[in-house]
Amino acid sequence: MAIILGLESSCDETAAALVTSDRRILAHALAGQEDHHRAFGGVVPEIAARAHADMMTPLVKVALDDAGLTLDDVDAIAATAGPGLIGGVMVGLVTAKALAMAADKPLIAVNHLEGHALSPRLIDEALDFPYLLLLVSGGHCQLLRVNGVGNYDRLATTIDDAVGEAFDKSAKILGLGFPGGPAVEQAAKLGDATAVPLPRPLKGADEPHFSFAGLKSAVLRAQTSGQYRAEDIAASFQLAVTECLEDRLEYSLARIEPTKALVVAGGVAANEAVRAMLQRLADRYSMRFVAPPHWLCTDNGAMIAWAGAERFAAGLTDPLDVLARPRWPLDPKAEAVRGAGVRA
Repeated sequence: MAIILGLESSCDETAAALVTSDRRILAHALAGQEDHHRAFGGVVPEIAARAHADMMTPLVKVALDDAGLTLDDVDAIAATAGPGLIGGVMVGLVTAKALAMAADKPLIAVNHLEGHALSPRLIDEALDFPYLLLLVSGGHCQLLRVNGVGNYDRLATTIDDAVGEAFDKSAKILGLGFPGGPAVEQAAKLGDATAVPLPRPLKGADEPHFSFAGLKSAVLRAQTSGQYRAEDIAASFQLAVTECLEDRLEYSLARIEPTKALVVAGGVAANEAVRAMLQRLADRYSMRFVAPPHWLCTDNGAMIAWAGAERFAAGLTDPLDVLARPRWPLDPKAEAVRGAGVRA
């Protein structure tokens, strides 16, 4: 059994966690930054990086203390090395390098997206490779075949905005607050999802990819028209998102080699309407549906520690001069698509 310390700092969550190779979460310490960014309606990279620098070392101490461990008890140290806001990524990676050097422990540079992609396996021992993964977050909307650790086939991606970005920007347009995704979901519960005529970008298109920029623009037009309540726009937007995702997934599922499980990960995976749609879709295709608990969908240290554990078990460690990367595709061989290229 290996114990992995995982550090996460790619956006606006600072986190440290200790996870074992037999799927036990020994400790998880997290500090959010909502108060730092709320006035701006979104994450300010410089402010985020400074907050990470303030919180990372204390959180490592909290995690070790909560687990009753010292660095000597840890087998390896994993940290997000990209993609993400480069200032924050550098804070976590430099901290991990310092700890690895001081304690003479292996360093594992984790792709943040791989952290999300493998996180369902932390809570579901029965989830075997390969599986079909919908990765939906603030920066990414991708459909991937997860063949194994470090082995991914990107089947579809967004040609413009990620679905999480559309949630966040729509929340800002509607004045619903920050963070935007949960705010839109809560407002949608009070609205009429049929009240506002919104587009379904790429629905019915003869290609597998996603698009959400036009939907976000339509939300702005609906809001500025003054004809609709914010709650009705939010509900109509959420319905449009779920219908777009369902249509695009239907397109791919009808054309690809089947897998036994349909898995969702990333911040938008916490959305109950999206989960319900994916469960129905999985049932139609006789697939098992797997979704992590809500706290494991958003950025966290446990998923980085678990990805580190999976890579450590495969003998994959990194030198101390490994670089932080603002962009880092899970499938670097994937062909560019119009508008977006290889999203990473």
